[in-house]
Amino acid sequence: MIVRRSLTLSGHRTSLALEPAFWDMVERFASADGLSLAAYIAAIDRTRGEDNLASAVRVAVLNRLIAAVPVEG
Repeated sequence: MIVRRSLTLSGHRTSLALEPAFWDMVERFASADGLSLAAYIAAIDRTRGEDNLASAVRVAVLNRLIAAVPVEG
């Protein structure tokens, strides 16, 4: 199931569709960083290049989760 939310990013209204698990992690990361949901996603938006926003958010979540996993070896 996809959940669509409307946000204002850089003064423009947009909608973003993500799976609930990704919304959960985005909300957790935003809170942990002391940011609003819109501010957290805006930071991703500023660095996403040509990627679409939903893909960029998913990759940002995965990268943060990967960074939190200790590397054994």
